Amino acid sequence: MRSSEILVLYYSRYGATEQLARLIGQGIESVPGVGARLRTVPAVSTVCEASEPPVPKDGPPYVEYSDLGECIGLALGSPTRFGNMAAPLKYFLDGSTSQWLSGALQGKPACVFTSTGSLHGGQETTLLSMMIPLFHHGMVLLGLPYSNPELMNTTSGGTPYGVSHLAHADGSAPISTDESRLAIAQGKRLAEVALRLHGSK
Repeated sequence: MRSSEILVLYYSRYGATEQLARLIGQGIESVPGVGARLRTVPAVSTVCEASEPPVPKDGPPYVEYSDLGECIGLALGSPTRFGNMAAPLKYFLDGSTSQWLSGALQGKPACVFTSTGSLHGGQETTLLSMMIPLFHHGMVLLGLPYSNPELMNTTSGGTPYGVSHLAHADGSAPISTDESRLAIAQGKRLAEVALRLHGSK
């Protein structure tokens, strides 16, 4: 990973969170001098033996812990599971003790994003749950300011804690125009802050 890349790390079961991740990546790459590196995590299983192939069938590769140390910023995304982040993403974060001890993420900016099946399905609590381990890693958390007019106008997803998407119970709802604009704005803001912080070292 080049020193000017931001890690966009997500878990997506039905594709909505991945779509948000790609829009955030688009926003990151709209800023000259920084690129987005999309990574995902494998599903977890109650079966003790490995149940996922080492390389995904499609989409971005699985994240490695070295990606955390090599990035200049992090966008972290998950669908909502009972108002919390999904188990596969938490499983990965639970294994990042070495990076915590070494301070690999200290002082780097981060943002979070999510997708839910219902409008009041825990979007904000999920975003807050993803922030907690990032605070423990010493990261600088960024939200979305209300200078983005979509936050006041959206009838679907979108919060000041991070972009969100209302997918509906069957996952059929496309990313709305407001959600798309907020995701791109969030990626752009993360990239701009990451470059400023990285350049000050």
